[in-house]
Amino acid sequence: MKVGYARVSTGLQNLDLQEDSLKNTGCEKVFVDKISGVKKRREGLQAALEFVRPGDTLVVWRLDRLGRNIQELIQIVNDLNEKGISFFSLQENITMDKKNSTGQLMFHLFAAFAEFERNLILERSAAGREAARARGRLGGRPEKFTQKDLDMLQMLVSNGTPIKDIAAMWNVSRTTIYRYIDKLSNLNKG
Repeated sequence: MKVGYARVSTGLQNLDLQEDSLKNTGCEKVFVDKISGVKKRREGLQAALEFVRPGDTLVVWRLDRLGRNIQELIQIVNDLNEKGISFFSLQENITMDKKNSTGQLMFHLFAAFAEFERNLILERSAAGREAARARGRLGGRPEKFTQKDLDMLQMLVSNGTPIKDIAAMWNVSRTTIYRYIDKLSNLNKG
């Protein structure tokens, strides 16, 4: 039996391409995760690994959908092979089982390239964030309060207005008000 596993990193991404490819390949059952590959616990993957039996083949759309890094990828595939379960990656078009030494070599090469590609993406993302910081863009969520709001907040706090009333004025949580009060006190100290 062919068993598929598909994963996207966020709930905003779509699994359709992977699921369609897996079903067109003959997968009778497809397990999915909508979670980052760096997360240790992936329910869909765990269910797929528990479901497959000796003689089955676990199929993924691409190698990077299965493992967080090359070590984990190799560990998962080796564990499958120990149980008599084959592994197939559609995009790389490689089959990995103990009987096929060429498949083992290709698997290790493609796994190394997949990890290399992921590391390049991480490096480019970090470089992009650094370049943005150098231009004064810090990223993240924009500040809720303007300087005018901060001046008013400081006046209200000084006058003894209850925090819950201040929070209601701006329609924010009391935690947000306390965070801005802390920022103001740090600015006044410095």
